[in-house]
Amino acid sequence: MELKRKFAQAGVAAVLTLVLTGCASSLMDGIWGDDSTASGNASAAMTAGVAPDMMAAQENGDVAKAYNEALSLMTNGSLATSIKQFAEVERKYPYSSYATQAILMQAYASYRLGKWDDAINASNRFITLHPGHRDVGYAYYLIAICNYNQIANTKRDQAQTLKSMAALEEVAQRFPGTAYAADAEQKVIVARDHLAGKEMEIGRYYFRQGAYLAGINRFKRVITEFRNTSQTPEALYRLTEGYMALGILSEAQTAAAVLGANYPQSEWYRSAYQLVASDGREPLANDDSWISKAFDTINPL
Repeated sequence: MELKRKFAQAGVAAVLTLVLTGCASSLMDGIWGDDSTASGNASAAMTAGVAPDMMAAQENGDVAKAYNEALSLMTNGSLATSIKQFAEVERKYPYSSYATQAILMQAYASYRLGKWDDAINASNRFITLHPGHRDVGYAYYLIAICNYNQIANTKRDQAQTLKSMAALEEVAQRFPGTAYAADAEQKVIVARDHLAGKEMEIGRYYFRQGAYLAGINRFKRVITEFRNTSQTPEALYRLTEGYMALGILSEAQTAAAVLGANYPQSEWYRSAYQLVASDGREPLANDDSWISKAFDTINPL
């Protein structure tokens, strides 16, 4: 059974890694869109890997030159130096559209460097100064991704995971139907699985100490608050295990029955069935049990 537990945990880690390295990067790099504005020109330049020629823009030539220098530094990989140059553009020409764009570029470059707090601060500054800007969705998304990238493993406090979920959910609510919202919704699923995984880890610890009631409370939380996660089948098995240990056989049978009704092909169900059968019983759902009500499950057997 310990091997099964490790396999389940490894699966969650693999999913987390996949999503962390998934489409977020392409969304980050594709911010600038495809139009004839300064930001649209920057998009084409970043795609091609060259600095755009903005000198024809209807703005002061000095600010265009300074912005182009910063962008050239970025496209050549000098991210830290480009941040300083974009900051100069913002400082010297605060009322130009280049200054507006320079704030986002500072956020983007900081993100690329893994300086999450700097990226979040720049994004928040952009949102405060330009709440109606067409790229404000990108700023919200960048904040969410920077929080998401700081999610700790399940052995540490999960405050950052909760913060990340809140930011991701805000993106999904503010910008429905966008690529930002779609990606945020997928990452919320992973974050919820992460929180459920933390509850599972604590519950297993209590079981190893023989504190079955404390462990059951943790697994109950997985069922009631994080039901649609990959942790649910094991949580139902652990409930079967815990209730059997406490001699609360009806609840053990119910947990096993609900597990079989919802995850009939799961190895956790086979293990739960064997555990209940070892006492000469079989999975049998009590419709008045909190477990049955959590799943709206009638007796499947």
